[in-house]
Amino acid sequence: MFCKLALRNVTRSLKDYAVYFLTLTFGVCIFYIFNSLESQWCMQMLSRSAHYIVDSILIFMDVFSVFVSVVLACLILYANTFLMKRRKRELATYFLLGLPTGKVSLLLVLETLLIGLFSLAAGLLLGVLLSHGLALLTMAMFASYPTDESFGFILSWKAIFKTVLYFGVIFLVVMGFTGFSVSRAKLIDLIQGGRKNEEMRERPLWRSVLTFLVGVALLLIAYAMLLIRGIIRIDPLFFLMLALGTLGTLLFFRSLSGFLLRLVKGRKRLYYKDLNMFVLRQFNSRIHTTYVSMTVICLLLLLAIGVTACCVGLNNTIGAMTDSSAPYDFTIQNYSGDVSPTDIPALLAENGFDTETELKDAWFCNFYYNDPDLSVPGQGSSGTVLSLTDYNALMALQGKDGLTEAELPQLRTEALVTGFSSVGAYLVVDDATAATLSVRWQIFVGNYAGAPQAAEASLTAALDSPGFYDTGFYNTTTRLQIYLENMGTKILVLFMGLYLGLVFLVTAAAVLALQQLSQAADNQPRYAILARLGAPESMRSKALFTQVFLSFFLPLALAVVHSVVGMTAANAVISVVGRVDSVQSSLVTAALLLVIYGAYFLATYFGARTVVRGNG
Repeated sequence: MFCKLALRNVTRSLKDYAVYFLTLTFGVCIFYIFNSLESQWCMQMLSRSAHYIVDSILIFMDVFSVFVSVVLACLILYANTFLMKRRKRELATYFLLGLPTGKVSLLLVLETLLIGLFSLAAGLLLGVLLSHGLALLTMAMFASYPTDESFGFILSWKAIFKTVLYFGVIFLVVMGFTGFSVSRAKLIDLIQGGRKNEEMRERPLWRSVLTFLVGVALLLIAYAMLLIRGIIRIDPLFFLMLALGTLGTLLFFRSLSGFLLRLVKGRKRLYYKDLNMFVLRQFNSRIHTTYVSMTVICLLLLLAIGVTACCVGLNNTIGAMTDSSAPYDFTIQNYSGDVSPTDIPALLAENGFDTETELKDAWFCNFYYNDPDLSVPGQGSSGTVLSLTDYNALMALQGKDGLTEAELPQLRTEALVTGFSSVGAYLVVDDATAATLSVRWQIFVGNYAGAPQAAEASLTAALDSPGFYDTGFYNTTTRLQIYLENMGTKILVLFMGLYLGLVFLVTAAAVLALQQLSQAADNQPRYAILARLGAPESMRSKALFTQVFLSFFLPLALAVVHSVVGMTAANAVISVVGRVDSVQSSLVTAALLLVIYGAYFLATYFGARTVVRGNG
């Protein structure tokens, strides 16, 4: 009987459970997606050549999952507390009908279990579908990686088990908390469950304006400190900057309690239009206690937008580093070329790597010790010299233009930087001058003729041949190796950023939605009075929409301003190697805001409309 009653209560109270159900579903979905990475195509690919990167990503994911589960647990407990407040009169009715406390607790525990099972099933289903989309995204990230492999439908039983385990524990805590709350509830408190109205006190205009100006000034100071000092210097001034930004945000929302109302009051046509006067006074009365929560929500949105935008925008920068750090398919350097010169191509051929058939183009050359008369700026006589012929050949392998001998004189005072590992600055001189210098080290570079994976496997086998490294002190880097390392970094940055960004976004939107639904329940008598006074349904719905919109839009608007300044500072940090792709990051962030924040906004509006109509 209790199961049937619990099921009926859940289905009948969907308007109350909508935000709760949405929060649980999003939480389960996000948790599953980012814990199913081990089964993703990209991780399988990385594990073959860079398993240590995969291990690092999975370790970070486990650590972040614990943090995320704690955040979601607190959020779910907060949402459950809201539902308990909304149902105080219903619980009082059960007690008045003679239902024992234990039975009422059992009923609520069953309801929590049912909504938990429904949201778990829906979240896992959505997570499985979206994880397939994440796999397509990672395949697009590996678009330049030469492979003929494909992937099928992704279903991670390990991630399902982990999700069920974590959320099972969360639901048990929620059910225990629910049962404990009911057992300690008093009938008189449940009957008088409605909260007292806040006393509305209009603040003097000068005080509101002063608070607003001080808040804006503090924000401008914090912005200036961030843009001038940068974002990576962690010192006392950094924490001062954060404190000023937080206090400025707090004062900005605090000033709205009088500033916005007085501002609109000055425009009589706008103030007396429809129910604007009612909406503004309701917003003004609530801002006395909600400006702190609006500050927290704004900062959560800032973290969500900033983390998401930066992690998405940085991906192109990280990917571009592959070409600069690996201009050839492979680079072999013999650092002992001055004492143990070696014919590297011949040595590779002796160990089974045929350079004639495996490579479409290659070049073997020497770097020389510098002459004091040919000093490289900043290096003196310890610099490195390369001949003009070798330089032009190396540039040709990169598809770049070489130099003429007439251009060399100016190079005596300018250092050129190459993409070779550990080469750094060097000087280009004519062949005759280079012939008079001593060999410093040797280098052999090349590009594969056939499939890169097969050619690299053959090259690795030759390098691993017994005695190869006894002939010199070698360092080998390959494009595929660096590519996979960079892709591992991309995946780590992207997934960690999206993981945290989505959690912050869901948390901010859920808290804001629950607050608005709670306020709608308190405002139900006021909307009933408006109906009796003759205000049509369309006007009342428009007033409610405006009220919910202001609560959602104001924190978001200021968070966007904060994010723009933060992104500008972040762009300045990475300008040495590239720039954040602002277009792509903005589109992805806007899409997430539209889907998640927009879903909560709509669910909140329709839920609040149902409540104020008197059907709650």
